[in-house]
Amino acid sequence: MPVPSERPLSRDRAWACVMQNLATPGVGSLKAERVFTGVCQLSLAIASCVLIGAWVAGWSYRIYLAQADEPIPQNSSGWLLKWGVISFGVSWLWAMITCVSLVLQANAAERKNPQKIPPRLADSRGKPPKLS
Repeated sequence: MPVPSERPLSRDRAWACVMQNLATPGVGSLKAERVFTGVCQLSLAIASCVLIGAWVAGWSYRIYLAQADEPIPQNSSGWLLKWGVISFGVSWLWAMITCVSLVLQANAAERKNPQKIPPRLADSRGKPPKLS
C-alpha cells in the first residue's frame, strides 16, 4: 500500500516511473515512493541476473573444457537458467502491475485537483501588450 506523500503523483511523473520500471523493475517504484514494492522488485531482478550469470559462467566453463579436450562433467546447472528467467519475469510483471497502479493513481489525483488555468485578460483581445 502506498504511503501518502506531500506532493501528489502527477501524470508526467507517473509515466516517468513507468519508463524506469520498463528498463529496470523496481527503480520506477522506488522513484514513486513505493519503497517496499520497489526494493522487492529490484532485489528479485538482481537475484535473477545473478542466477543467469552463474549459468553463463558454467556454460562458458563447459565450452572451455570441450575446446581443451578435457572431460566435460554432466550439466546440472539448467535450474539456474530456468529460475533466473522465471524470477526476472515475475519481477517484470510485478513492476507492470505497479505501473498500472501508478497511472491510475495519477489520473485520480488529477481528476481530484485539476490544474487551475489563469483567466484570460479581458482587455488583451488576443493582441500582445505594447512595450513602451
